[in-house]
Amino acid sequence: MSSNTKYIFVTGGVTSSLGKGIIAASLAKLLQARGFTVTIQKLDPYINIDPGTLNPYEHGECYVTDDGAETDLDLGHYERFLNVRTSQANNVTTGRIYQAVIEKERKGDFLGKTVQVVPHITDEIKNRIKALGKTGQYQFVITEIGGTVGDIESLPYIEAVRQLKWELGHDCAVIHLTLLPYLATSGELKTKPTQHSVKLLLEYGVQPDILVCRSEHAINKEIRKKIALFCNVSTDAVIEALDASTIYEVPLLMEHEKLDEIVLKKLEVTTVSEVHLEKWKNFLNKFHNPTKEVTIGLIGKYVELKESYKSIAEAFIHAGAVNDCKVKVEWIHSESLTEKNVPVMFKNLQGVLVAPGFGNRGIEGKIAAIKYAREKNIPFLGICLGMQCAVIEFARNVLGLKDAHSREMNPATNSPVIDLLEAQKNISHMGGTMRLGSYACRIEEGTLAHRIYGKTEINERHRHRYEFNNEYTKKFIDAGMVLSGINPDAGLVEIIELPKHPFFIGVQFHPEYKSTVENPHPLFVSFVKAALA
Repeated sequence: MSSNTKYIFVTGGVTSSLGKGIIAASLAKLLQARGFTVTIQKLDPYINIDPGTLNPYEHGECYVTDDGAETDLDLGHYERFLNVRTSQANNVTTGRIYQAVIEKERKGDFLGKTVQVVPHITDEIKNRIKALGKTGQYQFVITEIGGTVGDIESLPYIEAVRQLKWELGHDCAVIHLTLLPYLATSGELKTKPTQHSVKLLLEYGVQPDILVCRSEHAINKEIRKKIALFCNVSTDAVIEALDASTIYEVPLLMEHEKLDEIVLKKLEVTTVSEVHLEKWKNFLNKFHNPTKEVTIGLIGKYVELKESYKSIAEAFIHAGAVNDCKVKVEWIHSESLTEKNVPVMFKNLQGVLVAPGFGNRGIEGKIAAIKYAREKNIPFLGICLGMQCAVIEFARNVLGLKDAHSREMNPATNSPVIDLLEAQKNISHMGGTMRLGSYACRIEEGTLAHRIYGKTEINERHRHRYEFNNEYTKKFIDAGMVLSGINPDAGLVEIIELPKHPFFIGVQFHPEYKSTVENPHPLFVSFVKAALA
């Protein structure tokens, strides 16, 4: 393969949420399985600088990278599929693009020129797209463009793609993902929405090389020929993407459709090795043929929108496969829980996970859930706010500090067992100012955390403003709580556990962000194992 980095763009038409991220990740997986180095980036057309300040109802989960970028949840898919870490450079928003251009204008970088969408905004977009290629680490850079063709917000991105297609020639390919709706009344798949979507792309000067057609029914040769004819692509470049039972099936479906072969042909890559997906197939085999089943309650305040806890749900899939079991997640709204109804709500659960979150809503339900799990010896895992709630519950019901709380929920509490991080006290801006990204944690030997990780030094990703209040350390230790993981630099409590309980652990960080198909997270693996026991 030539030394040039190859650029692949994934655009979408007809409707959003067709799965551009999964198609991009699946293609990347297939190229990786052939021995190529690949990375994926997401261009988000919204004007927010990042999704960090967006409500989960608006945008689903906010994913966090090692370098502390708050990003789109698609980056989670990229990491889970490729087992390669992403960074700040892998997620670009319109807000970030405009911010950068305006800053340059204020500094006088444009030498008095009128600043315009073309060329200034499009140049900035092109620079961001090429930045990953210029690192020299990747042979392929796959760029997914958020939204659908025709959205006002995404026009500058499509224009940047048009320019790059012209500049890069054979080093660039465009995949357009579209929908073939099925009309039950006439019993046929309709190609017209796809035709319109491609026509719109052509109006902007971009000819797609490959069409991936989402469909509930198989696409026959006639339909492929029709789409190819109307959309100027070869028949073999019309790819069928049927609904899959799990996102992890999609790479195999795309391999069967020869998506990677067609892409490589378009990019004139001739030296190609075979696809090696043994580990992936082994994982799928375990996923589809579990020998056991376990039910775990996920307690959160956004459970009606499961995308809010995407990484946790996926981490359970990875951990389930390791344990040869199917993890059934029962989504329980924390606002619906009280000390009275917890026994009924939890009667079928073998484990309880209290999810991360912000704000006061549903907090007492989370605390009631933890009290029950602690007293009834149900395996418990608390993540971020889930850990903080475990601290509050223990303070109230074991230490007898009846008004114990977090200053986030009750600034006037007399027992602030959870308090604002010192570094957060003078912050006025909300965006990008939390304790974000990867931090070290030192684990005490002989603890549950040490048994889980098998080492004393770990690094995990964070996203929080509040922390365990170290003024209460002695009280907690004297009452039997073990503070088993500490950040060596700030003395921050990262992991708490109760040794007399079969499995009770809370972590200030987000282990779910680092769980991948090939490296399931040990905390989830151990938690599922404990729930099975």
